[in-house]
Amino acid sequence: MNLIRKVAPTAAPTTFETPGDVYNATPPRIVFGAGSAGRVADEVRRLGCSRALVVSTPGRGAMAQRVVASLGDLCVGLLAEAISQVPIELARSCRIKAREMEADCLVSVGGGASIGLGKAISLELALPIIAIPTTYSGSEVTGFCGITIDNVKRMHTSLRMLAATVIYDPELSLSLPVDVSAASAMNALAHCVDAVYVPTVNPMNAMAAAEGAGAITEGLRGVVADPRDLGARTQLLYGAYLAGAALAGGFALQHGLAHTLGGSFGVPHGLSHALVLPHVAAYNAQFAPDKIGTLEAALAVPSLGGALFDLLGDIGLPNRLTDVGISEADIPEIARITVETDNGLNPGPVTEEAVTQITLAALRGARPR
Repeated sequence: MNLIRKVAPTAAPTTFETPGDVYNATPPRIVFGAGSAGRVADEVRRLGCSRALVVSTPGRGAMAQRVVASLGDLCVGLLAEAISQVPIELARSCRIKAREMEADCLVSVGGGASIGLGKAISLELALPIIAIPTTYSGSEVTGFCGITIDNVKRMHTSLRMLAATVIYDPELSLSLPVDVSAASAMNALAHCVDAVYVPTVNPMNAMAAAEGAGAITEGLRGVVADPRDLGARTQLLYGAYLAGAALAGGFALQHGLAHTLGGSFGVPHGLSHALVLPHVAAYNAQFAPDKIGTLEAALAVPSLGGALFDLLGDIGLPNRLTDVGISEADIPEIARITVETDNGLNPGPVTEEAVTQITLAALRGARPR
């Protein structure tokens, strides 16, 4: 199928016009297409490696075992231990196991948890990573990872965590439940939103964000209508790739708030993004209307925050933080941690008052105007 979409003209710059317009081109090798996971052994050999350690979650054990079988003698073991939010204790124990197995590369199979654990291991051991994503997190093409330390998720950035090769095989996501697919896709959409207004954004990131947002929403609606639609799965995976590429330029409050909800309050990662995304977008539209406008043009919607809120209902996801166990009593601590871990890249002020108002709106399920 033709994955190239026509995106409406936007206000994004078409040239590198300011000292801040820097594009550090460090993309991984991309292998894309149905059945491409069967090429993993060739990709290991291409890296000059012969002792691949497969990283996965317990729930993806069967799929990981198929990768192990495909690798044959090139595989030295399987770590099916990844869990969401990457606790530092788990990262350290798996690093020790990887060293003991004398692994010379990692093959991360699964969603953000598997890919995140692979990154955390490589951060210490500098092993090349082959990522085989089965969800839509986009993490596989970024050089950063959230690691939870003392119940707070903190971001770590290093080129060591950038995959050498990413294998996108849409057939691997055909069995992914619709609700999990939807939450994961909203995570990718959050990348597109947060990426467009950081001061480190450049034309390449902006174009990837606009194209990615359109591909994600188009593919997501197709998957919700028919979970076995390979074309829709392919479109969604393509959008997730672009979302990750866009996020390489930086992230802001959307990710900070979602990481607080996930790392400190146990909200599943995709839902932590989905539930606050409409409200963060509406807040930042006050301070970066032109940047938000690029996505409104790409999606042909009058209000990004309102459109994202409506999308939650269209795809069957909850729209209130109370639906995932957050209460009003949690908000002061959510605001405190979010402000304390803020990276300073958000266009609007990241204050406890601002975070409180955003979180209250998400708690109550109020549709942004």
